[in-house]
Amino acid sequence: MPQLRGLLLAIDLATRQRDAASAVFLQLQHSCFGAQNQMGQLESYATETESNWALGSRTSAQPEIMRHYDQFMERLQQAVDMQRAVVNEQLSAIAAARRALLEADIRVAGLKRLVEKRRASMARVQSGRDQKQLDDLSALQFRRLQTRSDNLETP
Repeated sequence: MPQLRGLLLAIDLATRQRDAASAVFLQLQHSCFGAQNQMGQLESYATETESNWALGSRTSAQPEIMRHYDQFMERLQQAVDMQRAVVNEQLSAIAAARRALLEADIRVAGLKRLVEKRRASMARVQSGRDQKQLDDLSALQFRRLQTRSDNLETP
């Protein structure tokens, strides 16, 4: 079907683009899952450190140690905040990748529907041609039989 060759090529290209978009989407999801795990570990570590410190060290600690602890906890919170920003950026990237994947899926589906419509149209045209040929052949055979019949009846 040379008439559909261009469309079939477009479907192949669109399918490869969709597969690439899917790979990007999956990679981003995997990366985001890692970033979320890392953020969870940081938050867990901060909570654990805070609870260990609260158990008794804070009341009997020297001012210098308390100042270092407060600075450490502040930096740890900055790390958590930075990681949260990374996760949010990755979630935004995932949303964009999901939209791109959906658009690619829609494009592939649309092209496939177009090919099916064209094939159905071509089949209808061919069916019409076949029917016309059959009608012409039937009419020709009828005329031949009519002519033979007329020749046999005239002595």
